Amino acid sequence: MVKRDVLVAACENKLSANRFNDFTLNGLQVEGRGHVQRVLTGVTACQALLDEAVAWEADAVVVHHGFFWKNEPVALTGMKQRRIKTLLSHDINLLAYHLPLDAHPELGNNAQLAKRMRWQFENCLDGELGEGLLWQGKTAPTSLAALSQRVGHELKREPLVIDAGIGDIERVAWCTGGAQDMIAQAYKGRAQLFLSGEISERTTHLAREMGIHYIAAGHHATERYGVQALGEWLAAECGIEHRFVDIDNPA
Repeated sequence: MVKRDVLVAACENKLSANRFNDFTLNGLQVEGRGHVQRVLTGVTACQALLDEAVAWEADAVVVHHGFFWKNEPVALTGMKQRRIKTLLSHDINLLAYHLPLDAHPELGNNAQLAKRMRWQFENCLDGELGEGLLWQGKTAPTSLAALSQRVGHELKREPLVIDAGIGDIERVAWCTGGAQDMIAQAYKGRAQLFLSGEISERTTHLAREMGIHYIAAGHHATERYGVQALGEWLAAECGIEHRFVDIDNPA
């Protein structure tokens, strides 16, 4: 068991959360009991995940997508009221880390994706390692078909693939989640393929006309692994129990 404030400080220090100008509040979002023995992690603080936390008698929930996003309604009504009521009525802490958990060089979503895909990281195209969100690196020479098949196998989701007709791939760029509009930066960095989670109508035309393959591998699917890694790190660091729950999301 660990004090809640010690657990929060461990996350803040490990992820350097105060470096980021984010769209949401990183850190402790809802305060619960003062000591933590069980931490449940998941991608998004949806009601289904919170219900799992109640059933498991978790002391804290740690997610990538939490509450209190910029420009969202501030009133605690409807869905938001039910979610927060679940946490407060069961004295469960909620911690959320958005951009810090994308960018972290060891535990982050980008780092964990590269590990699964066996991509060799070279540099960030939009900042320094630990702060940048658009990563670039190398893969063993491969066809688009073979690479997309591996993506589907590793992430357990069939990816959407835009073939730019440029042949085999050695240089890749990636940013998990909803980063499809970083494709222009990836192209300028000389990547032959860019992978993110989502796709917009314009992304298809940009990929074809610039000449860079694009893979939309799923927002949820590409961001499963950072919060799992954080939970495993917390369990080892603080001597607590950890459980990851994957609430299926096809997006």
